[in-house]
Amino acid sequence: MAVSKIVMASLANCRPLTCAATATASSYQERLVPHPPDLIKWVRREGGFVHQAIKISQHGTNGLGLIASHDIPKGSQLIALPDNIPLKFGDEDGVDEAHSVLVNLAQKVPDELWAMKLGLKLLQERARVSSFWWPYISNLPQTYSVPIFFQGEDIKNLQYAPLVYQVNRRCRFLLDFEQEVKRALENLKQNDHPFDRQDVDASSLGWSMSAVSSRAFRLHGKKLPDGTRIDAPMMLPLIDMCNHAFNPNAQIIQEQDAGSAKMLIKVVAETPIKQNDAILLNYGCLNNDLFLLDYGFVIPSNPYDCIELKYDGAFLDAASVAAGVSSPKFSSPAPWQQQFLSQLNLVGEAANLKVTLGGQDLVDGRLLAALRVLLASDMEMVRKHDMDTLKSLSADAPLGIANEVSAYRTIIALCVIALEHFPTKIMEDESSLKQGVSASTELAIQFRIQKKSVIIDVMSDLTRRAKSLLSKNTTACQG
Repeated sequence: MAVSKIVMASLANCRPLTCAATATASSYQERLVPHPPDLIKWVRREGGFVHQAIKISQHGTNGLGLIASHDIPKGSQLIALPDNIPLKFGDEDGVDEAHSVLVNLAQKVPDELWAMKLGLKLLQERARVSSFWWPYISNLPQTYSVPIFFQGEDIKNLQYAPLVYQVNRRCRFLLDFEQEVKRALENLKQNDHPFDRQDVDASSLGWSMSAVSSRAFRLHGKKLPDGTRIDAPMMLPLIDMCNHAFNPNAQIIQEQDAGSAKMLIKVVAETPIKQNDAILLNYGCLNNDLFLLDYGFVIPSNPYDCIELKYDGAFLDAASVAAGVSSPKFSSPAPWQQQFLSQLNLVGEAANLKVTLGGQDLVDGRLLAALRVLLASDMEMVRKHDMDTLKSLSADAPLGIANEVSAYRTIIALCVIALEHFPTKIMEDESSLKQGVSASTELAIQFRIQKKSVIIDVMSDLTRRAKSLLSKNTTACQG
């Protein structure tokens, strides 16, 4: 009976960290608690500023976000957060045993999964009934639409090996890290337990990592003795409810708080904002891999989206033959061509064989330079050009029109092969969407449609360029 009372008393001072195993489209909109505190009132009460025209509302398919209830002039301050409101993982937490456990666990997290480090702090605050940040945390979603929560079949539905690899890698990390956390927490005294004796599993770790990756900002954090500040991820209550746009109407500004060394984080209107417009920030010029992996959404016609390929000589030989390019030498370059490949870091033990198509450059500069060089027979002509020129698509056929057209045709053939690796065609994908599918299946299908669209756009662009060059060449010959 005494043990039971102790357990009940313990549970009364903590919050369960359980997370939903599966999610639906509607569950992405549900908060951790059915009726969370008013976040705008909390920010104001704790010393922050929120423009009177800002409200939280559903905005189209983007979920809950910040909306203007009436027109806001350009340059207006929309939100200001004093230094005490952002949620950070820093020295301000003190040096007690519970914090030391978190620090030790954070040191075991790979740098590329930085969100998990701050996620540990978020999970700690979620478990505490007395947490200062509970009004903020209670407003966070119950579930996230990132692919680590997809069913196995929907991970396959992505149909894109680089992203499937990253998803599986994160899932493996969470399962391994769960065991790491359990080992660190066993035999701890209750007062030393960072999660108030709550069980921490891969699901709750995934929830906190996803909350951070989809909402945190990298801003100036801790001040060093020389006065400089190091970048640090932090969660910005209310600000993180701004949705994304490549052409935003607001921006984040950090300022020194008057009379103190602390930072003030503001959101300012970058353009006039009309009534009922969403408040939009630019999350970054990212491809759809990162938007889906970290944020849980896909951007149609994303100008920064691209596909990843492996540079492989034999593969390029096959593509060039299919394109009707004579005498390919990709798998057996001449010694002087090998030197150029070394400069491009495409050969050798430390070679970086990842190349991309799409995005702002359309063709990876290293791939384009390699094709131009390997399709050339005149070493002296190649050496007349610097590497930047050889890597630039805007350079006007530096090694001649025939060389340039052969390079384009080889890339187009690569695109054809890449498309053939997808089990389904775009028309089939669009038909599947019309039939009605789960939220995660829909995201997976949207993602692969956009990847295929990138490939088709590259093919169309290079075909147009090749035709233009051949037309110029014909005109020149006739002249």
